[in-house]
Amino acid sequence: MRNDPYKNFRFVLEIDGIQQGGFRECSGFGSTVEVIEYREGGEPSTVRKLGGTVSYPDITLNWGITDSRELYDWHTAAVRGEIERKNGSIILQNDVGEESVRYNFFEAWPSGWDGADLNSTGNEVAVDSLTISCERFERA
Repeated sequence: MRNDPYKNFRFVLEIDGIQQGGFRECSGFGSTVEVIEYREGGEPSTVRKLGGTVSYPDITLNWGITDSRELYDWHTAAVRGEIERKNGSIILQNDVGEESVRYNFFEAWPSGWDGADLNSTGNEVAVDSLTISCERFERA
């Protein structure tokens, strides 16, 4: 049986309590384990490599501006010092729209927002961008 890879344009985002519509782009999946180099006195020419702290990149969301203010208001609260952490999922769908792969993120909060670039001679959709910082990211 053939097992084709999933397409990257069929995805849904769920964040606790936020019902935002579709997103144009979602990036920032991954994790990094810090490498700690350690050299023992009895082996001066050999460096051992130990695992250190784990970090996760920021998730970036891009979407066409609509009347929905939920993500913007979440960020505005953080600007005022009212950081509300939320959990969420990025769900990759198969060709018929069924859930295939789920990535979960935890203790996330909006650390950055970029408004759309506007151009009176353009004809593109106005796109906002939100940066979400999280403490953990995993494939479910």
